[in-house]
Amino acid sequence: MKTGRTPVHSGKMKRPDSSPPPRFSPLFFHSRHALSPYGFLRGQVHFKLAGTVKNEFTVGSMQKLAGKPAIVTGAGRGIGNAIARRFASEGARVILISRSPSSCGGAAEEINKEFPDSCKAYPCDVADYAAVQETMTAILKDFPQIDILVNNAGIAGQSLFQELTDERWHEFFSVNVDGAFYASRAVLPAMLYAHEGCIVNISSIWGQRGASCEVAYSATKAALIGLTRSLAAELAPSHIRVNCVAPGVIRTDMLDELPPELLPQLAEQTPMGRLGTPADIAAAVAFLASPEADFITGQVLTCDGGFIL
Repeated sequence: MKTGRTPVHSGKMKRPDSSPPPRFSPLFFHSRHALSPYGFLRGQVHFKLAGTVKNEFTVGSMQKLAGKPAIVTGAGRGIGNAIARRFASEGARVILISRSPSSCGGAAEEINKEFPDSCKAYPCDVADYAAVQETMTAILKDFPQIDILVNNAGIAGQSLFQELTDERWHEFFSVNVDGAFYASRAVLPAMLYAHEGCIVNISSIWGQRGASCEVAYSATKAALIGLTRSLAAELAPSHIRVNCVAPGVIRTDMLDELPPELLPQLAEQTPMGRLGTPADIAAAVAFLASPEADFITGQVLTCDGGFIL
């Protein structure tokens, strides 16, 4: 007896015509069809006929951070500069903070050439509590609402543990940990008032597993992970997300301290066969700062090409 149904064949299914498969609406994934093994095909037919999702998910079709004020510390060079540039390309109003007035101003000038009027420089040493308070007061006068804070400023260095001085130990914590604490605490009232915000801390894979001859650096980066998770739990009810990116071996001037012959070895030890770039980290931070990560908080996004797998 004929049932009117098309028989199922083991071979490849043919489309009824040669038109390209349609894009999907978010509504499809909330429909009952998504629970059916044939829901995918039903969704295709529905949206092909409806034709309502043209260009809806075109990559780069909109600026995900358009108009959002975003602070990036340590933005004068390296990873911080790449993050600031990526934010500017996404439409953010970028606020650059760097200890060196020349590098901070120079970075803002270069980014503004590419993305006019996208950023403003505020020289500040994040390890100096009074300086952070003064700088944040000035920033909040210019930008009453801060949507994004990226705590990127940091220092690195190698030494045997028994040769690590008290002064050097405290310097690491002052910049890498206290700086993130000072900046986060300074912008938090504005985020709490708005009942929304996003903080991204830049840690390291060495904060996850530790590194020989980098005890102070590893300890501070582990502290940032603890800060991230604890603050995320505290601020989630206020719709403020706090996440962390843990870069692997990234090609910045921080690698200048390493013997040149070591870099190819590090690339070989990376499953993806290369060292990371500041742009790789900037992409990860931009994702966490975007609306696409709206339900993500308290997480550590490792960006290392598989180095610590």
